[in-house]
Amino acid sequence: MFQRLLVALDGSQLAEQALPYAVEIANAFASELFLVTVCQSQEVDFTPASKAYLDKRAEQLKGKVSGGVKVRKEVLVGRPARGITEYAVKKDIGLIIMTSRGRSGIASWLLGSTANEIIHSVKIPILLIKASASAPVTVKFKRCLVTLDGSERGEAILPYAGELGEKLSLEIVLLRVVAPGKHVHTIGGLDFVYFKDRDIEIMKADAQEYLNKLSIRFGHKVSTVRPEVRVGEPDLEIMKYAEKHDCDLIAMSSHGHSFVEQWTYGSVTYKIIHQSTRPILLLPLKSDLAESP
Repeated sequence: MFQRLLVALDGSQLAEQALPYAVEIANAFASELFLVTVCQSQEVDFTPASKAYLDKRAEQLKGKVSGGVKVRKEVLVGRPARGITEYAVKKDIGLIIMTSRGRSGIASWLLGSTANEIIHSVKIPILLIKASASAPVTVKFKRCLVTLDGSERGEAILPYAGELGEKLSLEIVLLRVVAPGKHVHTIGGLDFVYFKDRDIEIMKADAQEYLNKLSIRFGHKVSTVRPEVRVGEPDLEIMKYAEKHDCDLIAMSSHGHSFVEQWTYGSVTYKIIHQSTRPILLLPLKSDLAESP
C-alpha cells in the first residue's frame, strides 16, 4: 500500500520539512522513496543544479533510512503539479508527501496552487505537512484521528489509516461529529434549524453504534481503536479534538455526504486543510469511490 513514496521538493527548506515524515513511513514499510523536483520550462537550464540538489538530499538520508529503503531521485521538466501527478501514476506511487508551503514561503507550494492542483488530480493518498518555523528533525507518530461522517466515501480512508496504524503502532481514534442542526430551504432562503435535545441524543447513540461496528474492521492489526462522538460544527470539533488529545495525524477522505451538508473538499475538509496545524492524510475521491488498497 505504501511501498512507494514520493516526496515533492522544490529546493526550499520549507518543502524539505516533509522529509522526516517520509523517513518515518519509509522505514516502517521498507518503501522505495522517490525524491522528486520539477524544473519549469523556463528553468530547464537549472536541471543540473536540481540533480545535484537531490543527490545531496539523498546523501543526507543515508544515515536515517533503514537498509530496506531504496532512495530514488528524479528531476522533471514542466508544470510542477502535472509533472508530479503523471510521475506518481507512472511509478505506481502509494503516497505523495509534501508541505503546504515551499520556495517562496507563501506562493510556490502553497495550497491553492501546486498542492491544490495535485489534490484535484490524483486518486492516491496525500500526506500534507504544514511547514513551520520550527521543523522536527525526526518524527514519531503516536495517534491518528480518523474523521468520519457516516458515508461510504468517508470510510474509504479506513484501510490506509489501518495500515499506518499497524506498521507505526498508532492509536486509532474514530471520530464522528453530530451536527446540532441542519440547513433547510425557506421562503427567505437557507436557514439553520437546531435539533431537539432528544433527537441529538438519538443521533449520538446511532453514531456510537456506527463507530463501534467500524472498530471491528481493524481486528487485531491495531492495538488500540477508540470511537469518539462529539456534537458541534464538524471542522471545529475535529481540530479541537486533535489539539486537545495531541493527535499526530488527521486522516480523512475529501468527499463525504452530498447536498447541503456535504463533507467535500471545499467545506469541512477544505477548512481543516487550511486551518489545522496537524499533518493531514488526505484521500482525494472523484466521482467514483476510490478503489480499496
